[in-house]
Amino acid sequence: MEEKRILRMHALAHRVLAVAVCNYEDSDAEGSLLRDWAVYIDAVKGFDHEAEKEAVAKVGDKQPREIAILLFPYLDIEKYRR
Repeated sequence: MEEKRILRMHALAHRVLAVAVCNYEDSDAEGSLLRDWAVYIDAVKGFDHEAEKEAVAKVGDKQPREIAILLFPYLDIEKYRR
């Protein structure tokens, strides 16, 4: 089984990004299954959010579950990385 990492982004302001780092397990039977996820927030220059999200995922501040579910309510909170 292969692992896949997907970054989902939510701009809180022009220069503040929240990034959900989602780790998926590939399953041949039913597509990809969410293994775990976490949200990181950091300030960015605001020129290109798509390019800046990787840096936020690496050095941003990890958010508690209570904040994460407000920003990304469609992700399974039970799989939030502690």
